[in-house]
Amino acid sequence: MAITVLDAMRARYRSLISTIGLLEKKIDSFPGGHIYIRTHRGYACYYWYYNKKDKYLGKNDTELIRQLAEKEHVTKALETALQEAEILKKDIIEYPKNHVENIYDSLPDAIRKYATPLITGDEEYARQWLSKPFTPKPFAKGAPEFYTLKGERVRSKSEVIIADRLFAKGIPYKYECPVLIGNEIIHPDLTILRLSDRKILYHEHCGKMGDPDYVEGMVSRVNKYAGDGIFLGDRLFLTFESAYQPLDISWLDDFIEKNYR
Repeated sequence: MAITVLDAMRARYRSLISTIGLLEKKIDSFPGGHIYIRTHRGYACYYWYYNKKDKYLGKNDTELIRQLAEKEHVTKALETALQEAEILKKDIIEYPKNHVENIYDSLPDAIRKYATPLITGDEEYARQWLSKPFTPKPFAKGAPEFYTLKGERVRSKSEVIIADRLFAKGIPYKYECPVLIGNEIIHPDLTILRLSDRKILYHEHCGKMGDPDYVEGMVSRVNKYAGDGIFLGDRLFLTFESAYQPLDISWLDDFIEKNYR
């Protein structure tokens, strides 16, 4: 499922609430009162207003000036965050539950049979992408057999885990779908459709990091991607393991959510 405007608004609201809490705690650590400035002969003069009294702050009060200036900054940031959070809260409540792009997907099958999509929604877009045929890389005779929940054969247990997590989260992917990189056809482990921006991403699982020849081959492969404008952390993502360091699945879900939604 793609990140919608509503998802983004909710994420922003949660971030603001967290920030508001931090700012409120920070304000409590500052001195009372507030700072203000008067200009004298073109120079800024600092004053501290506290307990209904004004006090001029000179060169010996630099640390107090710094704290009061930071308090002014934090106070204004807090006011702005509170205003934005209030607006977002109202907008989230009032935001429509359905969106024009997904109307076709929400229609009953009997209606969709005769209707034509006005805009290709995520579900239909993913279906069309997945339905395009391709010829995967062949397996060597006698190679170990591993199968995903989708029933496709892959080359390792770790690839089963990664593919099955993508499948469980509804993220469209293809296994070893050929792609032209430079003048060479290669078969990325996983080609992923990120529906939030409809970008095609590539995931390579580097499963033999203890093998020097394998590592050299992966470095060459990553460089080929880069030479074709596919950069690590942008459209290319890697996971790693070796004989002594298996794939750490404790962060795999977070990795998928951050990069493939």
